[in-house]
Amino acid sequence: MESTPHRRGAEVARALADLTVEVEAAWSRTCARWAVEPGGPQEHDLARLVAEGPDQFDWRVVDAALERLACPECGRALGSGARGCGPCDEADGYRYAARESDRPGAAPGHEHALRVAWSVSRHPHRHAPRAVCGFELALAEIHADRLPTTARAQSYRAMIDRLTDAEVERVASLAELAALAGRRTG
Repeated sequence: MESTPHRRGAEVARALADLTVEVEAAWSRTCARWAVEPGGPQEHDLARLVAEGPDQFDWRVVDAALERLACPECGRALGSGARGCGPCDEADGYRYAARESDRPGAAPGHEHALRVAWSVSRHPHRHAPRAVCGFELALAEIHADRLPTTARAQSYRAMIDRLTDAEVERVASLAELAALAGRRTG
């Protein structure tokens, strides 16, 4: 799949594109289960049902449903508007009630890390720039089933905290992060 350029590089763009395919496939399977044609007139009703009961569905299905619902206040996809938009803030919070079933062979907690990295990377304007930097830089690794240890994640966070605001915006890889922060990740 051809991916759109991303400020953090091709690996992040590829991970976002691959996850988009996974989210859409999960939505298609859900539509099939409920005998709803994707893009058809009942799709909106199914999306609303999913958004109102996120704990009954996988996080990919919930994220797909939210993308199909417009926020009544800001008009963006529900849960993706700027912080302070009441309906988006509520939907973004409820998205984390969805199910997170770890994939076979993946480390426990992997699905949660993947879901958070995906959400932050898809809606960076809803999060602090340093958090966005960390989740975007880690997304490709997490998507490839390489969940960083707690110590490694804390190390990345410490390095990000040593960057200037301009560096936080432009750093494009974990290797560049280590070089900018004056440390090795090895």
